[in-house]
Amino acid sequence: MKTIYLVRHAKSDWGSEHTSDFDRTLNERGMKAAPFMASLLKEKKVRPELVIASPAIRALTTAEIFCDILGYPKEKIEKRIEIYEGGAGRLLNIVQQITDKCSTAMIFGHNPTMTAFSNLLSGGGIDSLVTCAVVRIDLDIKSWSDAEAETGKLVWYDFPKQHQ
Repeated sequence: MKTIYLVRHAKSDWGSEHTSDFDRTLNERGMKAAPFMASLLKEKKVRPELVIASPAIRALTTAEIFCDILGYPKEKIEKRIEIYEGGAGRLLNIVQQITDKCSTAMIFGHNPTMTAFSNLLSGGGIDSLVTCAVVRIDLDIKSWSDAEAETGKLVWYDFPKQHQ
């Protein structure tokens, strides 16, 4: 059994016209939502053994906030540009390369890719992951290399506005 948590980055600031999409930071709402959602995961005793994130500032910042709260060393975050640039197929490729010593992984990225990947793994059901949403998918596989479309089961989908 393997478990993957997919996290869409928290709400970002659109910045000035001179700020590139890649360099957008989290806005005030995002800076509140990320620690809130990470604390919920801590209450559920979530302990990722591997954290992979898009290197875009908003996704990486979200990942770092989660890591601080979940006790994962920020310097061990694996940054993968394919999460920023690619689609669900590229994410599947990343997942298939995870070492089998790891049973719980967490990936931080962007929409529409995170929604598409969640639906690819679990067989569908989510229209669009909102900002700072977290999806838990359990895969009944022994090796990450066996991850394919619909090999996972959507266990839960949570997001900040559900708790207001």
